[in-house]
Amino acid sequence: MDIFEAIKGRRSIRSFKPDPIPDEDLRKILEAATWAPSAGNLQPWVFVIVKDEERKRRLARAALGQMFITEAPAVIVVGANEERSAWRYGKRGRELYCLLDCAAAIQNLLLAAYALGYGTCWVGAFHDEEVREIVGFPPHIRPVAIIPVGKADEKPMPPPRRPLDEVVFLEEYGKRWKPQE
Repeated sequence: MDIFEAIKGRRSIRSFKPDPIPDEDLRKILEAATWAPSAGNLQPWVFVIVKDEERKRRLARAALGQMFITEAPAVIVVGANEERSAWRYGKRGRELYCLLDCAAAIQNLLLAAYALGYGTCWVGAFHDEEVREIVGFPPHIRPVAIIPVGKADEKPMPPPRRPLDEVVFLEEYGKRWKPQE
């Protein structure tokens, strides 16, 4: 699949078919996530695969009642090892770099899942401490995202995007970039 097709074709899926995901596909998806860039190549991400129905229900409740999470055959909880990033970069590593690194890994994960024919949704609204307890993260692992993964049971329309001339500037904010034809 062409990368631009994957970027433009991927959607947030909130309705899933119950079809199980082969472990080989989960391996490919997670391996793609680990190939994301990271500050100092510290790779602060950790992933917990959740398939247990009760644990998925608990995650959905912790995610402010987003019960569609329970429909997915697999849910991947992404965590950031804050101490791994802080080791080299101090406060900025703990508070920013580990989150940026995990965000890059999540984007790879979403695109790889889509390329393999799966739908996903990046869920970021949840109670950190509840998610930490559900998946057993120690205090230095910060929950970053809950990603339900499965065959899509819906086909959402593409959401609108802001035009480039509204969000891209040349040299300084406010000076519009006009690409040469």
